[in-house]
Amino acid sequence: MSSPVRAIFLVAAPDQPGLVARLAGFFSEAGLNILDASNHTDLPEEGGARFFMRLVVDLTALASARAQQKLGGSTTRKALEASFQGLCTELSATWSVRYSDVPPRVALLVTRESACFYDLVLRQRQGELPCEIPIVISNHPTLEPVAEGFRIPFFCLPVTAATKPQQEAQILELLRRHHIDLVVLARYMQVLSDTFLQEAPPVINIHHGFLPAFQGAKPYHQAHARGVKLIGATAHYATKDLDQGPIIEQDVARVTHQQGPEEMVRVGRDVERIVLARAVRAHLEHRVLVEGRRTIVL
Repeated sequence: MSSPVRAIFLVAAPDQPGLVARLAGFFSEAGLNILDASNHTDLPEEGGARFFMRLVVDLTALASARAQQKLGGSTTRKALEASFQGLCTELSATWSVRYSDVPPRVALLVTRESACFYDLVLRQRQGELPCEIPIVISNHPTLEPVAEGFRIPFFCLPVTAATKPQQEAQILELLRRHHIDLVVLARYMQVLSDTFLQEAPPVINIHHGFLPAFQGAKPYHQAHARGVKLIGATAHYATKDLDQGPIIEQDVARVTHQQGPEEMVRVGRDVERIVLARAVRAHLEHRVLVEGRRTIVL
């Protein structure tokens, strides 16, 4: 038996009395059942409080007479969205929606490191990541056989400092051609330009440590030299400010003086895979609201 089609709404608004009741009441009046709901109110030291909510709505009754009456005679998704926009305008809210029967299309950008690439594709094939992966893009041919093994089209676009604008334009064209909704940097070892990020869909990156952390080459060797006891990884949205984008997910693993740099690399690679997969899943499940330089993950 297939699951009912769901609409997942994310809402952000200035906090005010009755928000939960009004948002839930909108769907109740249309005869639509709420399957899951979570909310959070941010109380900053300065400025007004902010309210965030995620609602998972069963669309089975969208064709009912009750829904038709609520939505002005139509029972289409566009009518639902237009009516919900009216409520959000009254609440000074911003919102977005994703439908469970429209899987997001994800492009993986890779270089030579295969761990995160393998992990994401295997999770997607096992149903853990609700998405399609129609393309893999790289600046090196190293992982082309891996993509071929999974029967995913692979595009190799070499890049130098001189050709970076042209290479990024080629990537953007591929993203448009394949209707990509999300870009994941699965250890893609290139800095993306601000121009690229402004035109591309959301981009998730994985960083080898907590941010800020050891910068530059050989981070695990630096960590070993400092005698660190924890190593970690951070998944964040890419922005023009290098490694400063809103953080989605983080985790750590303990290490000891007995572990050398190569062992730390192995431990760190495990953490990176887990953290990146969690971040991508949260985005695909429409759980992440970006608020300034931070995220609210519901």
